[in-house]
Amino acid sequence: MTTTFKAYSQRLTPPYSGQIQIVESARARAVSIDNETWEIHFLYGSRGIVNNDGKKPRGSFRRVAVVYRSQLKTIAEQASSAARKIDERVLELIHFLIDASLPFPAVDIYEYWLLDHDDESPLALIFSCAEAEQMASFPERPEWTALPAAVLPVEATEDEKQRDLPPVNYRLELLVAERAGLYPRARWFTRRTSETDSFPSLLITEDWQEESQQQLCQRYLDRQAPRLLMLHWLVDEERRRLELAAKANVLEVERFYTLYPDIVDSKLMNAMRVEARLRGVTEEPDPILNRRDGIHYL
Repeated sequence: MTTTFKAYSQRLTPPYSGQIQIVESARARAVSIDNETWEIHFLYGSRGIVNNDGKKPRGSFRRVAVVYRSQLKTIAEQASSAARKIDERVLELIHFLIDASLPFPAVDIYEYWLLDHDDESPLALIFSCAEAEQMASFPERPEWTALPAAVLPVEATEDEKQRDLPPVNYRLELLVAERAGLYPRARWFTRRTSETDSFPSLLITEDWQEESQQQLCQRYLDRQAPRLLMLHWLVDEERRRLELAAKANVLEVERFYTLYPDIVDSKLMNAMRVEARLRGVTEEPDPILNRRDGIHYL
């Protein structure tokens, strides 16, 4: 019997870490944030449990293995030669990934936004998911979080160092929380690709009253540029701005490059990748690049 696969992507939140790629069968799935490291998850059912609507829940996924992209063909060849006994569920996913074209389509059209206290407009994205039924499984927490400084270090200015100020990430969190008000509210929206005007394209509003607030937000977004370039539905102007900002973090560009759905300046992108490869030969690996990004609410 031929196995049917569903291949798609969605934003990994909270906080936004990138566009996670997912290949799913009826029995297992493979997930990756960078197309380099693929986690294999097996689906385990809920024995004897039936929902109120009479339907049996799908069960839950558990991580059972990690496979690197460079190993895919080798594992498939070893399995075909009977040199190794490999679980059929893993082998099916590996064969699919060998010929897969990435990035996969983005399908998370259900979005949970923190709202601006003054006009209840979308302020910052908290969660997103691909199916309406999944919304009930998310915690009703009207709170936005930034990627922590340990994962996304934003370089401090000399003034910030002298004053011993907290990281940009944390200060932006406080800024967003203050704008959401003392009793913050959040709301689910159903988005389509054409609906962009009312929603911040980079997942947090860039419209701030004070210049210092604007700069704080921009510094965070610039640092996050290699990950934001994984977003689908960005217009060329926004993508060009992110590509220029990503020049300061070429090693991360090289990590996520294969998952960029579009490139505006190919010459710039190629130059960044060449620089990243040269630095990869001469510099010690950054531990941050090998960090496992959490798989939350999937």
